[in-house]
Amino acid sequence: MATTAGDLGSRRGQPSGTPMATAAAVMSTHLSLHKQYLQVCQESSQPENPFIAHMLEEAERADITLTKGITLKIAGNNRLVPVQKVTDEDFRMLACILSNNTFVTGLDLRYNVLTDVGAEHAAKFLQENSTLHYLNLMFNDIGTNGAELIAKALHGNETLLYLRMTGNKIDNKGGMYFASMLQINSTLEKLDLGDCDLEETTVHTALMMKNNACLMELHLCKHEMKNFGVERLCDALYENRSLRYLDLSCNKITRDGVKFLGELLKRNQTLEILDLSSNRIEDDGAIYLSEALALYNRTLQALAVVSNNISGKGLVALSDSMKTNMVLSYIYIWGNKFDEATCVAFSDLIENGRLKPNCTDVDPYEVDGHIYLAELSHGLKRHYYWTPSYGEVDNKDANASLAIRAVAEHL
Repeated sequence: MATTAGDLGSRRGQPSGTPMATAAAVMSTHLSLHKQYLQVCQESSQPENPFIAHMLEEAERADITLTKGITLKIAGNNRLVPVQKVTDEDFRMLACILSNNTFVTGLDLRYNVLTDVGAEHAAKFLQENSTLHYLNLMFNDIGTNGAELIAKALHGNETLLYLRMTGNKIDNKGGMYFASMLQINSTLEKLDLGDCDLEETTVHTALMMKNNACLMELHLCKHEMKNFGVERLCDALYENRSLRYLDLSCNKITRDGVKFLGELLKRNQTLEILDLSSNRIEDDGAIYLSEALALYNRTLQALAVVSNNISGKGLVALSDSMKTNMVLSYIYIWGNKFDEATCVAFSDLIENGRLKPNCTDVDPYEVDGHIYLAELSHGLKRHYYWTPSYGEVDNKDANASLAIRAVAEHL
């Protein structure tokens, strides 16, 4: 029988013979996380996952004293060690040893094979644990029912700051559960619902954002969002005072939708990062933004308009806005239509020191007296979906949003 969100609250009390009770007993012996995991698996007759066991050992080796919060990185796309992807039962065992744990503050389970059953275990874990700040479930196999369980668990959770559901196909109904959650939860700061097969939830999310006073980062990429959705979202954000980072990349926003964003930027005093990459705002949209940035807005620090069918007229307007706006420091423009005026304008910004080379994705060079722009591997979130095979990236130029806004997993 499928578990509903309402069933979770009644299952907190566990009989003494269950893995949860065993975990509590194990915790009292002060065993290492690795040994706790092996013991809980043995008590439950559940085969251990060697990948989980290895990553628990690695985490303890990195912080032997376990005196500060650590993030357990058990990502299924890890290329540095052999990976056996985490299943629902694997997660149940892991939750047993972490429910009463006080030093694990982050859990990264991206690119595994968790289903709605795993989401049920995650929801129960969020209800019982009081120290986890960061949970990454991106690109698992969680659907609408799992989204409901997790969203409703967050109604009462007061510690989670950052949740990534990216790539789980939770559909519109699942998105509605998270939209409703935003009206109740008062601690979540960052929510990522990108690429979740959502098409009709923007209006509902907008309504909830009117009264939400804690969410600082919202990712709504690949939502099939059109101009009407942008209009409703902007209407809500006039009253919002908490949002700092808005990601609307990979949608269907045109110049008409950007006109609403331009008006919002004229009055908004909190938004710091705006990502409009891979839409179709064209020259008119770029001019709407440049007018707001040149004359009114003095809070936006980063703007990405990569691949938006903008030509020289719009790109030069954006470069001109940076001459009067000293706050806007990061701008990403690759994938548009560069003419010579564009190349000269951005070359001048870089040469004059107004735009630092590590704060944009273009690099000017000269051939036969003409200026051209080459692409740099810089951006707000170049490693949004993947980590290079050599491990975590220390250079923030490819992930500039991390340099502007603190990452919750490190709080």
